[in-house]
Amino acid sequence: MATAKLRLNGSEVEFTPGDTILQVAWRNGVKVPTLCYLKDCTPTGACRMCLVEVTGARTLVASCAMPAAEGMEVFTDTEKVHRARRLAIELLLSSGEHNCLLCEANGECKLQEYAYEYGVEAGRFEGATQKYPVEDSNPLIIRDFSKCILCGRCVQACNEVQVNRAIGFGYRGAEAKIITTGDRPYDQSDCVFCGQCVEVCPTGALTEKKAKGLGRPWETKKVRTTCPYCGVGCQMWLHVKGNRVIKVTAVEGAQPNRGRLCVKGRFGYDFIHSPERLTTPLIKQSDGSFAAASWDEALDLVANRFLEIKEKYGPDAIAGVSCARSINEDSYNMQKLFRAVIGTNNIDHCART
Repeated sequence: MATAKLRLNGSEVEFTPGDTILQVAWRNGVKVPTLCYLKDCTPTGACRMCLVEVTGARTLVASCAMPAAEGMEVFTDTEKVHRARRLAIELLLSSGEHNCLLCEANGECKLQEYAYEYGVEAGRFEGATQKYPVEDSNPLIIRDFSKCILCGRCVQACNEVQVNRAIGFGYRGAEAKIITTGDRPYDQSDCVFCGQCVEVCPTGALTEKKAKGLGRPWETKKVRTTCPYCGVGCQMWLHVKGNRVIKVTAVEGAQPNRGRLCVKGRFGYDFIHSPERLTTPLIKQSDGSFAAASWDEALDLVANRFLEIKEKYGPDAIAGVSCARSINEDSYNMQKLFRAVIGTNNIDHCART
């Protein structure tokens, strides 16, 4: 593929036509901050954190939206750039109630990170009065509009990544906020609770309700695993504190899900620590009670009952349904068991139900 060249902070670098300045910088190890940029989505230039200086340009330019050009000279670390970024952070901090001490995103908030990095303190600008109450009427997601910086990442995640089209921008000016159709609560809207909006939110505006108060980021360790809910094999991080899973996030860039999860994968982990979870096979007794058994005892019982039913009623008296959570090889073995061993074609798959 044809390449072109530009100068980045005094060094000549190559790029592919169509790349943005931000992509060129990141690819060459140059850190450029951003709050609104979301990979593989249409750049918006909303947060103004990625501003850079381009020789000959009338003003600073948003590097996430500006295409790189042959012979362009770009500076990402000048005092003019730093002043603009500090101003953007100050304005964002004054736009709501960013109390980092009590925020669930403390330690993971990008706005907090940049405020610390650039030495910005809130207070120079008078903050706007928060007009919208916290929404926590659903069991999974908390929306705190006082911490929303209107970066639009949640909207892009919903509309361009997951393509659920449940949320968008609503109202205008100081009244602007992220809304569902008709500005209804999440649980009364078209939201399917995939949680992708929570995944990409750079502040504490969107947080997981079930994880509230269970642990700070620095108190947890991340364990990579495969989602147990279906055979797709989505990669996820288990956030573990004290041997207890407190929340789940997707592994960015990992195949096959590429940082995405469904409602079950992201929020359906309660069963892990449920006191009702079975830990051993149970065999039903004649009085209706259940007795604990070993796997050998349970499997022998099932095999013997299958043989009795087949001998008395024929193989077609037996049917099986393979689980969609199984891998393909297990489903193949199950249909082979029913067709070749038991002798019936009464085998189906629960993904069709």
